[in-house]
Amino acid sequence: MEGSFSEDYSEARRKFLAAASEAGAVTVPYRLERRGPAGEDLTTDIAWLGLPEARSVLVTISGTHGVEGFFGSATQIESLKRSKGTVLPREVALMHVHAINPFGFAWLRRTNEDNIDINRNWIDFALPLPESPAYQELQDDLCPSDWSSAAQAETGMRLNAWIQRHGMAAFQKAVSGGQWHHPKGLFYGGNAPSWSRRTLSELFTSRLAAASRVIVLDFHTGLGPYGYAEPIVGVPKLDPAFARTRMWIGAAAKSLYGDGSISAEIKGDSLSVLPRLLPHAAVDCVGLECGIRPVAEVANALRADAWLHAHGDLRSVESKRIKAQLRSAFHSDDALWQGMALGQGLAACQAAMSGLST
Repeated sequence: MEGSFSEDYSEARRKFLAAASEAGAVTVPYRLERRGPAGEDLTTDIAWLGLPEARSVLVTISGTHGVEGFFGSATQIESLKRSKGTVLPREVALMHVHAINPFGFAWLRRTNEDNIDINRNWIDFALPLPESPAYQELQDDLCPSDWSSAAQAETGMRLNAWIQRHGMAAFQKAVSGGQWHHPKGLFYGGNAPSWSRRTLSELFTSRLAAASRVIVLDFHTGLGPYGYAEPIVGVPKLDPAFARTRMWIGAAAKSLYGDGSISAEIKGDSLSVLPRLLPHAAVDCVGLECGIRPVAEVANALRADAWLHAHGDLRSVESKRIKAQLRSAFHSDDALWQGMALGQGLAACQAAMSGLST
């Protein structure tokens, strides 16, 4: 039987739609007006199982960070396979949102078609853009215009010196916390709501209008120990919603805010904002972050990819090497890792279904 993990975006989409059809789900495509590397259409697809007016809905999201989409996609596909022949309670529905950032998934980028990090894009753009002074210090060395071996060694030495002065935690927060002033830089939050944000907002407000209880699982990779998926909750520990969420996801859950999570505290993330789209409902949001490579390797892969799209040649041999480097930072073809990740992804879905009934 064909496995649930895929080699690329096109295979993932084919498997997702096939599994949705066999499960009896209603599917709707949302097309991005861009093309994939082979000229293929790029779409976010939803698969809905259950009654449209269901009061309790589990929402799963894959591909927020494009190249990270393999884990979430496989979990959604396997979940749909296992849904075949099952009948949901009348008050419960599932909405699987596949490849919310289809450009990044297809082109093996963490960012979207405009180099926007979708998970730094959920800010109020009517207000002044947030400042990121620590990132500003590091920008020229993080994203140099030259990616020769000599330039990598020189910029790496200066970055390591910054880490020695300020510490790794400060470096991670400075780099990944989000920035809104360098469109070709890392973790760029954009200057307006992205297509992916607008699409997800429309999905929530139009399809979850009848829901009073919603649980969101957003699948990510790139941080943490090999094969371990940490549940990250987008509210502070003292918020009653954190205790409610941890009751069903488990005691290993960490708050994004000052709780020792593997993720630095960030601005513009969807987990913190999505509940505001549904003020009539109790909404729990969890990001499941599964580790693969050491953080230094992940950071270097991101730097290489940023250089490639800002200054390099996508048709070059070097481009293929950088894309392979980036893919291996955010996805593993190792059967052990895939089994660990998929098992935890499915367990989180099962826990969420239980949480909907409590």
